[in-house]
Amino acid sequence: MSTSKEMTTYSQVLNKLPEKGYGKELNITRAGAKFDEGSELLQPEQLKIVKTYRFEGDSDPSDMAVIYLLHSESGEKGFILNAYGTYSDEDNQFYNEFIKRVPVDEMKELDEWQR
Repeated sequence: MSTSKEMTTYSQVLNKLPEKGYGKELNITRAGAKFDEGSELLQPEQLKIVKTYRFEGDSDPSDMAVIYLLHSESGEKGFILNAYGTYSDEDNQFYNEFIKRVPVDEMKELDEWQR
Protein backbone atom coordinates (compact mmCIF):
# COMPACT_ATOMS: atom_id res chain seq x y z
CA MET A 1 0.00 0.00 0.00
CA SER A 2 1.36 3.38 -0.97
CA THR A 3 0.70 6.45 1.15
CA SER A 4 2.27 8.93 -1.26
CA LYS A 5 0.10 11.42 -3.09
CA GLU A 6 0.71 13.19 -6.34
CA MET A 7 2.83 16.29 -5.89
CA THR A 8 2.05 19.63 -7.50
CA THR A 9 4.79 20.82 -9.85
CA TYR A 10 6.08 24.37 -9.88
CA SER A 11 4.71 24.86 -13.41
CA GLN A 12 1.23 23.91 -12.13
CA VAL A 13 1.53 26.47 -9.33
CA LEU A 14 2.84 29.15 -11.74
CA ASN A 15 -0.13 28.54 -14.05
CA LYS A 16 -2.58 29.16 -11.18
CA LEU A 17 -0.95 32.39 -9.96
CA PRO A 18 -2.65 34.84 -12.37
CA GLU A 19 -6.16 33.57 -11.63
CA LYS A 20 -5.47 33.97 -7.92
CA GLY A 21 -4.15 37.53 -8.28
CA TYR A 22 -0.43 36.69 -8.11
CA GLY A 23 0.44 37.00 -11.80
CA LYS A 24 3.04 39.77 -11.51
CA GLU A 25 6.68 38.81 -11.05
CA LEU A 26 8.81 40.85 -8.65
CA ASN A 27 12.06 42.03 -10.25
CA ILE A 28 14.92 42.87 -7.89
CA THR A 29 17.58 45.48 -8.66
CA ARG A 30 20.23 47.33 -6.69
CA ALA A 31 17.78 50.15 -5.87
CA GLY A 32 14.88 47.90 -4.81
CA ALA A 33 12.20 45.83 -6.52
CA LYS A 34 9.22 46.38 -8.80
CA PHE A 35 6.34 44.17 -9.82
CA ASP A 36 5.88 43.66 -13.59
CA GLU A 37 4.40 46.81 -15.13
CA GLY A 38 4.60 48.55 -11.76
CA SER A 39 6.11 51.95 -11.11
CA GLU A 40 6.55 51.76 -7.34
CA LEU A 41 10.10 50.95 -6.22
CA LEU A 42 9.80 48.69 -3.17
CA GLN A 43 12.21 47.94 -0.37
CA PRO A 44 12.17 44.58 1.47
CA GLU A 45 10.41 46.10 4.47
CA GLN A 46 7.50 47.16 2.22
CA LEU A 47 6.82 43.56 1.24
CA LYS A 48 5.64 40.43 3.01
CA ILE A 49 6.15 36.80 1.97
CA VAL A 50 2.73 35.18 2.44
CA LYS A 51 3.50 31.74 1.05
CA THR A 52 6.59 29.71 0.17
CA TYR A 53 6.54 26.70 -2.13
CA ARG A 54 9.66 24.55 -2.42
CA PHE A 55 10.10 21.99 -5.15
CA GLU A 56 12.75 19.28 -5.23
CA GLY A 57 13.21 17.13 -8.29
CA ASP A 58 13.92 13.53 -7.29
CA SER A 59 15.22 12.63 -10.71
CA ASP A 60 16.25 16.02 -12.06
CA PRO A 61 18.23 18.51 -9.90
CA SER A 62 17.21 21.32 -12.28
CA ASP A 63 13.70 21.00 -10.80
CA MET A 64 14.88 22.45 -7.47
CA ALA A 65 13.05 25.76 -7.17
CA VAL A 66 11.26 28.05 -4.75
CA ILE A 67 8.26 30.30 -5.37
CA TYR A 68 7.53 33.12 -2.93
CA LEU A 69 4.10 34.76 -3.01
CA LEU A 70 4.31 38.39 -1.88
CA HIS A 71 2.09 41.29 -0.85
CA SER A 72 3.23 44.91 -0.82
CA GLU A 73 2.11 47.55 1.68
CA SER A 74 0.12 49.19 -1.13
CA GLY A 75 -1.82 45.99 -1.88
CA GLU A 76 0.05 44.69 -4.92
CA LYS A 77 0.48 40.93 -5.12
CA GLY A 78 2.96 38.85 -7.04
CA PHE A 79 5.66 36.21 -6.93
CA ILE A 80 9.34 35.45 -7.19
CA LEU A 81 10.53 32.19 -8.77
CA ASN A 82 14.10 31.12 -8.24
CA ALA A 83 16.12 27.96 -8.57
CA TYR A 84 18.22 26.87 -5.64
CA GLY A 85 21.04 24.45 -5.06
CA THR A 86 23.20 23.68 -8.06
CA TYR A 87 20.98 25.68 -10.42
CA SER A 88 20.64 28.75 -8.20
CA ASP A 89 19.91 32.06 -9.91
CA GLU A 90 23.27 33.68 -9.28
CA ASP A 91 22.91 36.19 -12.11
CA ASN A 92 21.10 38.62 -9.78
CA GLN A 93 23.65 39.59 -7.18
CA PHE A 94 21.03 41.54 -5.19
CA TYR A 95 18.54 38.66 -4.81
CA ASN A 96 19.89 36.93 -1.69
CA GLU A 97 20.37 40.06 0.38
CA PHE A 98 16.99 41.45 -0.66
CA ILE A 99 14.93 38.31 -0.02
CA LYS A 100 16.52 37.73 3.40
CA ARG A 101 15.16 41.10 4.54
CA VAL A 102 11.55 40.49 3.44
CA PRO A 103 9.37 39.61 6.46
CA VAL A 104 7.43 36.33 6.37
CA ASP A 105 3.77 36.08 7.42
CA GLU A 106 2.39 32.87 5.91
CA MET A 107 -1.30 32.77 4.95
CA LYS A 108 -2.66 29.23 5.50
CA GLU A 109 -5.62 29.83 3.19
CA LEU A 110 -3.19 29.75 0.26
CA ASP A 111 -2.61 26.03 0.89
CA GLU A 112 -6.04 25.12 -0.48
CA TRP A 113 -5.68 26.20 -4.12
CA GLN A 114 -2.23 24.66 -4.57
CA ARG A 115 -3.65 21.14 -4.73
